[in-house]
Amino acid sequence: MKAMVLEKIGSLREDKPALKAVELPDPAPAVKEILVKVSACGVCHTDMDEIEGRTSPPVLPVVLGHQVVGRVEGNGSGAGKYRVGDRVGIAWVHSACGRCKFCLSGEENLCDEFRATGRDANGGYAEYMTVPEDFAYPVPDVFSDAEAAPLLCAGAVGYRSLRLCNMKDGDNIGFVGFGASAHLVISAVRYRYPRSRIFVFSRTPDELDFAKELGAAWTGDIGDACPEKLHCAIDTTPAWKPVVSVLKDLDKGGRLVINAIRKEGADKNSLLELDYARDLWLEKEIKSVANVTRKDVKEFLELAAEIPIKPEVQEFGLEEVNEVLLEIKRRKIRGAKVLRIG
Repeated sequence: MKAMVLEKIGSLREDKPALKAVELPDPAPAVKEILVKVSACGVCHTDMDEIEGRTSPPVLPVVLGHQVVGRVEGNGSGAGKYRVGDRVGIAWVHSACGRCKFCLSGEENLCDEFRATGRDANGGYAEYMTVPEDFAYPVPDVFSDAEAAPLLCAGAVGYRSLRLCNMKDGDNIGFVGFGASAHLVISAVRYRYPRSRIFVFSRTPDELDFAKELGAAWTGDIGDACPEKLHCAIDTTPAWKPVVSVLKDLDKGGRLVINAIRKEGADKNSLLELDYARDLWLEKEIKSVANVTRKDVKEFLELAAEIPIKPEVQEFGLEEVNEVLLEIKRRKIRGAKVLRIG
């Protein structure tokens, strides 16, 4: 099968492609696994983080890609949840132990044996992949393959971030950065919390224009003073400065949820910019998001179909992935970027 493989960690550069086009043997499903013929795979900022060494080290060489849509091609021993030809989605959570206190409480994202698709196991930048059948999801018919792909990570982790905000209808919410994740979650906010107002911060004019199109009440540059206090905010940027800048806009008891695996340039001095009285006093808080659970993916797919949320996608061929990753690094983002594979 054709695949794009990461062989070593390094900086994304135009003159040195990060992923190599190779031919690999078709994988065979193990016990309780399914074999999936991949038709589409979203390209995520986390893929760039893996390449440049900001995540837990991947198992090299590895096929990246964790927003996967395809059709079941075969079943391993003991697998019977899906039939050949069924359309399924595969997300960042590839597997977990199933036995620890976190798994037993539905928080497999915190499991010590959490394995990530495209990091700890081969992902969707290939014609075929395998996954435990319990970590694949039916894809609602309302979505095309390309539309469904970004829902599996950008949408699902954004949905988890929204759940962790603990917001109520009428609360003000801020989005810091407005890429693939935020452009999906804004629709969920407008649907579930119709009396709430949405405030968007970004350094990218195209992102601000896009946010206005999707219903933001106000948009501004990162660091601009928000015209109203925020009850909660979600940060999706790769940097530390936006985290500090939005804290001043939180109301008393407000919560900032950071939707990022790592922050670029975060060193031991990064948080010295925090001013306790201005940024955290009066019970403001910061909460991180660790991956996603199966519940997040399942619930978001159902919600997205109910609304429905139709992601804005740009489609590319599999071997264009290096150019796509460079576009993400340069913040050339509107909606989501998806590879066509099958």
